[in-house]
Amino acid sequence: MIIADKKPIEEIIQEVKDYDRLLVLGCNECVTVCEAGGKKEVEVLASALRMHFIKEGKEKKIDERTLERQCDHEYLEEIRDVIDQYDAVLSLACGVGVQFTAEKYHSTPLIPGVNTCFLGANEQRGMWTERCQACGACILARTGGICPISRCAKRVMNGPCGGSSAGKCEINKDLDCAWQLIIDRLRDLGRLDDYEIVAPIKDWSTERSGGPRTVVREDVQV
Repeated sequence: MIIADKKPIEEIIQEVKDYDRLLVLGCNECVTVCEAGGKKEVEVLASALRMHFIKEGKEKKIDERTLERQCDHEYLEEIRDVIDQYDAVLSLACGVGVQFTAEKYHSTPLIPGVNTCFLGANEQRGMWTERCQACGACILARTGGICPISRCAKRVMNGPCGGSSAGKCEINKDLDCAWQLIIDRLRDLGRLDDYEIVAPIKDWSTERSGGPRTVVREDVQV
């Protein structure tokens, strides 16, 4: 899922202080799971903003709304009838949701309330770790289901590098060496011979350049 983290309240206040009518808009998907932008976080943030501006003697209209998704036309239509009531929207969705909402309501300023971090997994309550950089050319079948792009500090395609020691990365001694994990996993699968296959250099020029990427499924288009 997409992992996001809350922006500092001080930063948010600076961004919204000039708007008198503000909609705090949450999202029920990834940012809810990582406790950064769901209904609960919307309520807490809206309340904190109200208290701050009341203390400053400023009268602000701060409303709350949480959509099922902010990256979907269908759900964004739910605020069409009310969007003109606000000077700005403070979105707690990921960067995709913020941009998609801004494109749909282009005359309304959109302010991000979270920092989008990475694609990751839930290790435990309050802890998420990166697992994927969405490179667009998945090699997990060859590496035993462990991604060297997201989990190796150097993105080494044929590792480990000369700096790893005792299964740990030289960048951070608390970080497992991704290639040691890959080797161990291939051994467990009885596929250690796959490790001897040299992978080509990853061509980032074709996989990550040329503007935003698009996936088209003609079999589901209407």
